[in-house]
Amino acid sequence: MGFLYETHLHTCQASACGRVNGEDYIPYMMEKGYSGLIVTDHFFNGNTCVPADLPWKERVEMYCSGYERALKASEGLDFTVMFGVEYNFWKDEYLLYGIDKKWLLDNECIMDMTRRELHEAVNKAGGIMIQAHPYRERDYLSDIKLPPADAVDGIEIYNAANKPNMNALGYEFALPLGLPMTAGSDIHFYNDNDMGGMLFEKKINSIEEYVALVRANKGIPVRLSPDGTITPVSEIREQTVPVELPTLPVLYPEGK
Repeated sequence: MGFLYETHLHTCQASACGRVNGEDYIPYMMEKGYSGLIVTDHFFNGNTCVPADLPWKERVEMYCSGYERALKASEGLDFTVMFGVEYNFWKDEYLLYGIDKKWLLDNECIMDMTRRELHEAVNKAGGIMIQAHPYRERDYLSDIKLPPADAVDGIEIYNAANKPNMNALGYEFALPLGLPMTAGSDIHFYNDNDMGGMLFEKKINSIEEYVALVRANKGIPVRLSPDGTITPVSEIREQTVPVELPTLPVLYPEGK
């Protein structure tokens, strides 16, 4: 069946909406059948619980603590814990993979970057920038923002926290772009609902390997059902064929 990885996960150490300690995810995700996970807590311009009045270094230390606790808990286990970031602009969010704690410490300037500038900076560091849940609708959102293809490296086309039509609209948006597609649970707490992830033929041992495989379109976005069934998202009609238009206006900020 291959190796399944969670790509979108929040801890209570850095995400205000997170309800689970980083270390507590390890046995839970292993029991679900995952071979690893990527911690993607909300960054300082998103739904963070990191105080804004701390010095930058202290903020980064606190931000990375959920990941570091998960990493420590995975020691000696056949389970890979990797680091990522969920970065927010004007309520359109992006998953950053391939950067690390040192990069964050050295780049306080990212707080003032445009979408395209952040994309270039992450690429320069060897990472990728994936738009998360592009057609997500919530009561606190007033619109949907879609960047041009040259401002991102891929699209999250299955997000287990979204309704099927929202994911289907994201899939329809991503398909003609020709960009890599990803899937994740966007998990904040334990649940017995459908989950998501990326399935690979071989085991992944680092975030660098994950980035390289996603760039090469070597991963399969999948849905994990409560009974353990893993299904490629491309084979699920309700997740790939929209049945209605979005209710929010769709804007194109040109990656600025």
